[in-house]
Amino acid sequence: MFTPASALALDPPQQHVLESLARAGTTPQMLARKCEVILLASQGVPNNAIAQQTGLSRPTVIATRAAYARGGMEAIRRRQKRQRSRRVLTPELEQRILDTTLQTRPPDATHWSVRTLARHLGVTRTLVHGVWQRFDVQPHRVERFKLSNDPQFEEKVRDIVGLYLSPPDRALVLSVDEKSQIVRRDKPAWNRG
Repeated sequence: MFTPASALALDPPQQHVLESLARAGTTPQMLARKCEVILLASQGVPNNAIAQQTGLSRPTVIATRAAYARGGMEAIRRRQKRQRSRRVLTPELEQRILDTTLQTRPPDATHWSVRTLARHLGVTRTLVHGVWQRFDVQPHRVERFKLSNDPQFEEKVRDIVGLYLSPPDRALVLSVDEKSQIVRRDKPAWNRG
């Protein structure tokens, strides 16, 4: 699965310092765990096993080993910082997010989702979500009027509107809306027989 990492080389003074920090009750918990990681790594224990024993994730174990190899004890005492650049929301980027959301469509979908738009623009999904919330943009909710593709649609509209605008004398105009969700399961009680 993973290639096993080689054992870290520790000299006796380094090992003594790490052991005393790992056992001391006054050592911050995260530093004590990192000391345990280095001690286990010096014994040749695989990263997965170290992660299980210490309760840390495998990437944290690997990062701790790398930090210790680079800078020794001082490197694991410092808080590790992520090495990624954060994209700041500028008014231009905000406008670009809104314009793309409202004026374009993704090539294989009917509307943008937070993730697809973020991937398309190269920003984080939380940035896109924040802009959508601020401006109450909900592309999954369509609020457009859709015309029927019925070839006789225009004639039917004229007939119906004509009934409302100039109904015949003594005419009763009823409007019935079709509900596709309502399905009659059996015959009504008055029609059984």
